[in-house]
Amino acid sequence: MTMPREESNRAIITVIGRDQIGIIAWVSGRLAECQVNVLDISQTILDEFFTMIMIVDLEPATIEIDGLAQTLEQEGNEKGLQVKVQHEDIFRFMHRI
Repeated sequence: MTMPREESNRAIITVIGRDQIGIIAWVSGRLAECQVNVLDISQTILDEFFTMIMIVDLEPATIEIDGLAQTLEQEGNEKGLQVKVQHEDIFRFMHRI
């Protein structure tokens, strides 16, 4: 018998685009402004493309996930970046086998 899993307060943030100065500083700065805590981060440059995945804690956040996603996606688009914010539970559901 499996026990029901508690809903997570974490999100997965992905950022992809041409490498440019300040991407990590921009994303982490916007998260800090909203009291979103970065739990883990992985980034690399593939050829000239920047890729980053972050796991963040939404528990202390001063913004809802939808607002955070809209802000980061819109500002990222203006910077030529594709930014996606997904709740961890949705991400896990979409990527299960």
